[in-house]
Amino acid sequence: MTEERPEAVDGVLAALADPTRRRLLDLLAAQGEATATTLAGRLPVSRQAVVKHLAVLEAAGLVSGGRVGREVRYAVRPAALDATARWMASLAASWDRRLANIKSVAEAAERDAKPTRPE
Repeated sequence: MTEERPEAVDGVLAALADPTRRRLLDLLAAQGEATATTLAGRLPVSRQAVVKHLAVLEAAGLVSGGRVGREVRYAVRPAALDATARWMASLAASWDRRLANIKSVAEAAERDAKPTRPE
């Protein structure tokens, strides 16, 4: 694993496991920022459900909420998602190396197993 904190990656992956939360991130990424009321109008869930989903996303570091007058406006915070993407890329590279080694071993075994033709 890279220098990313495993618990931070765990939180991001757990938050992204829910399709409603992924949709909220998509909406926020497209709009820049929005209130829970605005987001609830675009989803088939209540405002209270949106607030709960946003709390999970905020705890994972994926969104932040800031007061503007009486409203709380939410925006995407890409750092946690970037860190998770780096961890996933590192994991993928590790598996690519392992698979390349397996391929080399298999190809060598295949070459060694071929009978030689007498001349």
